[in-house]
Amino acid sequence: MKKSERRELEVLKSLVRDYILTKEAVSSKSLCENYIENTSSATIRNDLARLEKQGYIYQPHTSAGRIPTITGFRTYLEMIKPEVDKVVYDKADFLQSMLVQNYRDIPLSLHYIKQLIAKETDQLSFVAEPEISYDCLSKLEVFKIGNRKLLFVLSLDSGMDKTIIIKADYEISEDQLKVLVRYLNDELTGLRIYDIINKYLDEMSDIVTEDNKLLRYFLKEFHNALIDLNSFYIHFDGSIEFLNQVEFDNKNNILLFLEMMQRHDVLVSLMQNNHTNKDYNVIMGEAFNNPEWSGMSMIYSRYEIFGIPAYLGVIGPSTMNYEKNIPVVRDIANTITETTKRGMMVVRNEKKDK
Repeated sequence: MKKSERRELEVLKSLVRDYILTKEAVSSKSLCENYIENTSSATIRNDLARLEKQGYIYQPHTSAGRIPTITGFRTYLEMIKPEVDKVVYDKADFLQSMLVQNYRDIPLSLHYIKQLIAKETDQLSFVAEPEISYDCLSKLEVFKIGNRKLLFVLSLDSGMDKTIIIKADYEISEDQLKVLVRYLNDELTGLRIYDIINKYLDEMSDIVTEDNKLLRYFLKEFHNALIDLNSFYIHFDGSIEFLNQVEFDNKNNILLFLEMMQRHDVLVSLMQNNHTNKDYNVIMGEAFNNPEWSGMSMIYSRYEIFGIPAYLGVIGPSTMNYEKNIPVVRDIANTITETTKRGMMVVRNEKKDK
């Protein structure tokens, strides 16, 4: 890379940092005085002109400074990645102790984690978890509710009851229904819903003979229904401290943000569709698939509790402090996964012996 190209990238990195800090368009004078040493203001102006031509920055109006575009922000994130990778969240030991102390109550642990992320980042924190994955099946009942329709009632150890309606393509007698219910209860009672979905129903289907088409059919339909039932639910931190940011002086921005918080389905879909094998991911700009959200940004990481995958992160203005917030989100997610994987926490219900 040429010296001039390296300098241009350094100018871009400095401009984004200054914009995140001040929330104001950045001038060549500010860059020359505060960031880029031994370089004239004229040279910096030329660099800014080239960066603008390449689509990294823009000038909101004549004689104003420059503001980074989404392309500029993304390039900045790539440039700071080596530095961010070296930063270690300094409260990981505290988090690990808190998880172990509250191992009997996963929801309480996740509540504390939301609060911790919000406090550390000054942004709106969230935890997205499969709604019933951690629960174990206490009892399964099935009832006929009309022409070839069955109502499955799942009683969970948390005290919740969930219902599933399955349309049957086969006629089924009361005796056959009793046999089906007894078989499913014998095989699945005491197991986590996540394990039932991802392991046990598949294993049961594998040993069902072709002659028993009715059972094979119901196992398949029951599996699909559980997947639909076990949707992710996003829990946001209850505080409103993040609204103190200057970006929320605008009433419209507050309303847009509140709209985002209501769209659990969209946010979960975005995380699932944009997830990579990286320790963290950042969604911004057009990646939201909604022009009105283009000024927002979401940092999130995938974590696992006892092998069950979920997501956590923060949502805020695109001008948030990425160098501070990324290590917090990344390391908290990794700490949760590693703490539960190592057996330092105990599963609420022992897995049923097979």
